[in-house]
Order: sequence, then structure tokens, then C-alpha cells
Amino acid sequence: MDIHDKPGPSEFWDGFYRERQRVWSGKPNAALVREVSMIAPGRAIDLGCGEGADAIWLAERGWTVTGVDVSAVALGRAAEHARDAGVEDRTTWLARDLAQWEPEETYDLVTASFLHSPIDIPRETILLAATRAVAPGGTLFVVGHTAFPPWGRHDHDDVHMPSADELASALGLRTGEWEIETSASEDREATGPEGQKAVLTDAVLKARRLGS
Repeated sequence: MDIHDKPGPSEFWDGFYRERQRVWSGKPNAALVREVSMIAPGRAIDLGCGEGADAIWLAERGWTVTGVDVSAVALGRAAEHARDAGVEDRTTWLARDLAQWEPEETYDLVTASFLHSPIDIPRETILLAATRAVAPGGTLFVVGHTAFPPWGRHDHDDVHMPSADELASALGLRTGEWEIETSASEDREATGPEGQKAVLTDAVLKARRLGS
């Protein structure tokens, strides 16, 4: 295929979500639940929110949440799930290409769970922008793969998947402006879309911007 025939991010992800009526489990990320449950609710933004499970879980706990994704199909499902959960009034859904995104506001919590893509994205650039979206006293939470799942579709095998420690350094979190609260590698059992089983290792990073 000629490079000019390849779909853009929104077209790719809309097609991805149209393949199934529901792609993800609808359950919030377990690491997010563990790491964020004790934080007092405020304003949050979830980057790459997909069908909205993490954002809806936050809204159910009193957060006012903006979910951002490149796929209008995914965001339509997220809005429907939010209505079903009774948190429509605490959720906003924005269609944005995160590769071009720059925060216009700051938030008490900025989350990005498994911000990976079968097509190339500038993940580190996006997460650097995420750090700029964290208000003083606020929290950045990032969880990601350290290797692509064996069932994943991707065309860039040479992409380095950083550990939490590597990501903290790359994002400039080892300065006096931040306190790193969690930096860990965690194994978990996972199930692929066709029922495949695997043990995946996640990089879990949680940091608080100092100040008030």
C-alpha cells in the first residue's frame, strides 16, 4: 500500500471500533482504581479515553471528567455509557488528535491508560503535553505496556516501550517540581480479543506536581 493510501488516525480508529460493538471490557483500569481511589475528586482529563470506562469510573466517584480520543465512534459509545451510568452531567467528550493536542486548561488529575497505537504516534510528546496539563498539587497517572501484546496489530516493532522509571526521566519528573509516588513494573494476566491468554507487564507511573 502506498503511504498516501494509509488511513489517518481518526479513520483508523473509527474502523477499529466499528469492528466490534464493544471493544474493551467496560471496566476501569485496575491500576487506576488502586492509585487514584484515595485522591479527593476534582477536575480530571483522560487522554485516549476510548469507550470511556476510566472516565466514567472517575465521574461515578465525584470527578468532573473530560475524555479525549481521536475516534468519534469510541466517543459516541463513551457518551452512551455515561448516560447509562447516570454521570452524563459530569462527563465531557472531546474528539482530538492527541499528536496535535496542547492543553488549554489545567486539571487536578491527568490520566493516560495504555496510550499505544498500531499506527505510529508521538507518545512521549503527548505525555509531555500531559505534564503541562497538571495543576499545582495535581496528579499525573500513566500506565502502559512494556511490550505490545502478542495479539496486537502494529507496524513498528522497533518502538521502545519505556519502563516507568525511564518514562519519569523522559518526562522531566525527577525535578523539584514533582514528587514520584509510584514507579513500578507489574505483571497481570490478560485476555486478547479472540480469547488469547498472556501475562503482560505494565509500567505504572504516578507523580504529583508540587505546589498548591
